[in-house]
Amino acid sequence: MTDFQKIAEQYIATWNERDAVARRRAVDGLRAEDATYIDPLAVAEGRDAIDATIGAVQGQFPGFTFALAGPVDAHHDQARFTWTLSQPGGEPLVVGFDVAVAGGDGKLRTVLGFLDKVPG
Repeated sequence: MTDFQKIAEQYIATWNERDAVARRRAVDGLRAEDATYIDPLAVAEGRDAIDATIGAVQGQFPGFTFALAGPVDAHHDQARFTWTLSQPGGEPLVVGFDVAVAGGDGKLRTVLGFLDKVPG
């Protein structure tokens, strides 16, 4: 069975990685070549688009960091987990819920994101 706790931690770390080269290395190591990321605000198909999406979110929320907000619930090759986006020591500005699907190699193939709390 896939270790989704570890994958979710790496996934969140990728969203927090500000160094573009290190972030791309993390994207390549964690996601399948044809991986997709879909949320209410973005559709990213492939590693290039996923990396660009993460960079754009970081640019929109400078100084904010993502964190897991509870345990990862997983079975078979899929998992769900809640995350937050906040400034250090601050209340979460955004709260989301992702469903991740991994391939047999343990790399993420699909991430479906839902936004539970967004700024007005």
